[in-house]
Amino acid sequence: MLDDETPVLDNHLHLDPDNHRGIDAVRDFARLGGTHLLVVNKPSWHLGVEAETGEDFRAVFERTIEIVDEASSELDGRAWPVLGVHPGLITRLVDDRGFSPDEARDLMQAGIDVAAEYVESGEALALKSGRPHYEVDDDVWAASNAVMRRAFERGAELDCAVQLHAEASEDMTEVTDWAEEAGLPSDRVVKHYASGRLEGPIPSVMSEKDRLETAAERGEPFLMETDYIDDPDRPGAVLGPKTVPRRVRWLLENGRDEAVRIAHVETPERVYGIDTEATLERA
Repeated sequence: MLDDETPVLDNHLHLDPDNHRGIDAVRDFARLGGTHLLVVNKPSWHLGVEAETGEDFRAVFERTIEIVDEASSELDGRAWPVLGVHPGLITRLVDDRGFSPDEARDLMQAGIDVAAEYVESGEALALKSGRPHYEVDDDVWAASNAVMRRAFERGAELDCAVQLHAEASEDMTEVTDWAEEAGLPSDRVVKHYASGRLEGPIPSVMSEKDRLETAAERGEPFLMETDYIDDPDRPGAVLGPKTVPRRVRWLLENGRDEAVRIAHVETPERVYGIDTEATLERA
């Protein structure tokens, strides 16, 4: 176990409340010393929602908030929801459902607007958006960027962070320039599934040792994540819920106390305005 003073935050994972491990995954995380979670809603179609209007996303967000409440009761810290529209939805809408890129953009922006309502009411901590991490045609790319920029606008209005699902890159300063144009500071933009080095957004580093070593060496703000997807068809996909506590222990054993403090105390405060120490009550 980790010591009683160390908050351990997984900045990006998914929980499937109905079809897979759900709260059992949270118990695994907590058993190894994990204390805080940012739970991102699963892609809407994974929860059986084929949205026609922005309001249709509400069921996805409500179900996510419910499992986050359950997760908090299992943790010595707490969990928070991050809500939004997965950027891969645009491909599903255009290729499978016959939407034009502009129609898909409008629907996804409407979904972001509904997610923003939960942030405004205090039921969610941050927004999730982004753009496809695979090749798409120019019209779909432009529509995706417009959805992401809507998320930045709403984040600026609400003074909340935006987590991005996007292509692999070590320089996304163009994206943070867009955020700042909308009034959202660059340190409120988080690139999920990041490597240890990134210009522009705050990297949410996949908790593999080589990536974490790079992030620790830099001494810059970063977060740690697993992107655990809780999918019964892909049980080993991405990293398991025990990974972040294990990697925190490994960092501490290797004298990386400062990196642990940056990732689990200082950066969460800077990006989300959350206090992982004040919200930690270990038994």
